[in-house]
Amino acid sequence: MSQSDPRRRPYRAPRRLEQAAATRRAVLAAARELFAEQGYRKTSVADVARRAGVNADTIYAAVGRKPMLLRQLVETAISGADEAVPAEERDYVRRIRTTQGARAKLATYAEALGAILPRLAPIFLCLSEAAADDPDCASLWREISERRAANMRLFAADLRATGELRQDLGDDEVADIVWSLNSSEYYALLVQRRGWSPERFSAWLADAWARLLLT
Repeated sequence: MSQSDPRRRPYRAPRRLEQAAATRRAVLAAARELFAEQGYRKTSVADVARRAGVNADTIYAAVGRKPMLLRQLVETAISGADEAVPAEERDYVRRIRTTQGARAKLATYAEALGAILPRLAPIFLCLSEAAADDPDCASLWREISERRAANMRLFAADLRATGELRQDLGDDEVADIVWSLNSSEYYALLVQRRGWSPERFSAWLADAWARLLLT
């Protein structure tokens, strides 16, 4: 069988896909480290290429320009996967929706944040800084912020359906309270500056939400 025999292609294709996925993971890992170490502005695509052991053209082909690197880091930090995952398809969202009772839903979400925020907060804070003077990053910041707010309104409606929310709080207020306390900025204040563990933050968050929101 010659090397050009098309019957060999199905055996080679998975290897190429695996190699491409491995290269993409290496690029994102390098970008994540460099953005956290020296910030978005001071990190160039060439810096990421050197750290990942590839050339710059490979980065453009595997992920894209520097703003796209940051976008992919935000999306994968949220999803915990190699690719972006829509909110309704994330495991923790499915667990929240099938969990009975508002207190249990809040605890499930807080527990998920204990795993998400350690990887998301450094990147999200980097995005916040970059948004100040980079139009692409500013657009991404607005997009992610608006998406978070919309998801929190859906969460508030899910909590409302349990009949356990305070009647003096509207869904928009509930969403805003959850949105503010689950932010990377708030996590950074308590964990990075005050030395809390992610587990302590998660447990406190569940308790605080229950005290603030439930009857």
